[in-house]
Formats: sequence, C-alpha cells, structure tokens
Amino acid sequence: MPAAVPPHKEVPHDPGVEVRIEMCRLAVAGDERFAISTLEADRGGSSYTVDTLREIHATAPGDELTFIVGGDMAQSLPTWREPAEVLRLARLAVAEREGIRRADILQRLSSIEGAVERVTFFDLPRVDVSSSLVRRRVAAGRPIRFLVPDAVAAYIGERGLYRTPAGSPSR
Repeated sequence: MPAAVPPHKEVPHDPGVEVRIEMCRLAVAGDERFAISTLEADRGGSSYTVDTLREIHATAPGDELTFIVGGDMAQSLPTWREPAEVLRLARLAVAEREGIRRADILQRLSSIEGAVERVTFFDLPRVDVSSSLVRRRVAAGRPIRFLVPDAVAAYIGERGLYRTPAGSPSR
C-alpha cells in the first residue's frame, strides 16, 4: 500500500504515488497471494498509519490486523500520530534492521501502554534491504538486481527513476 504523501519521510525526487503503485503492481504480478491496495493514494494527502488502520478496521471489524515494519520504523513508533491507537488496531510485526536490537526497540516502545504485548519479531536472518538503499544504489549507478524484482528494476531503469542523488538538484 503506497502512501499518497509519507508524513515522516521526505523522498527527494519522488516519482509520485502512481509510479510507486505501478512498481508495487509489477513486484507482485503473477503471485495471487498478494494484492495492491490504493486506499491511501485514493484518500490523498498525508498518509497516517492510524487513519489507514481505522479505515481497514471499519471495513473488516472482525479481522485481526498485523502491521509489518522494519526495526527502524518500530523504534520511531512513539513519535507517530496516536501510537497507542496504532497498536490497539493492529499487532506490530518487526523485521530487524542493522544497528537496531530487539531490546532497544522494546525499551523505546515501553513508553506506550501495552505496546510490548502487541509486538512480535520475525525469527529470520536479517536482510538489510530498504527503499532508501535501492534509491541510493540507483543514484550511484550501481545494480539493484536481486534487491527488487526484475520487472521493477527494468521499470526504474527504463524511466530513469532515482538517478539524481539525494540532496542534488534535479536538472
């Protein structure tokens, strides 16, 4: 579910939500286990997780929701809009990231009542791939094969996306 406007993260040279939706479609094409939601794009404006979870919960009140995030995002949860409500509406499933330990995340989240009980960590090898890493590699002219599906890498290359390094003016 691509955000219309990510409220906590500025992406220099963002190609726009429609392009990000298309890359998501390409990423899951042919795998019926996945679907793309345009809920946040259709709503427009800043995409706050709490608003999205409320909307999903309202349409499927009996479903138990799980919100999957990287360790960096989990650690920042206390700064989000209504973090306690986010955790009331969904369990938090965390994939660890380099430099952020489980204990540090749990300590940071302990300031939110009931948070520790609503957090689950994936027990799998850590894979340090992020959208920021992919954009940096593209800007540096480095390959992104095996970091994103081939169709997404081709789409990025064909359209010249993310070639301007972060912080550089576009020409």
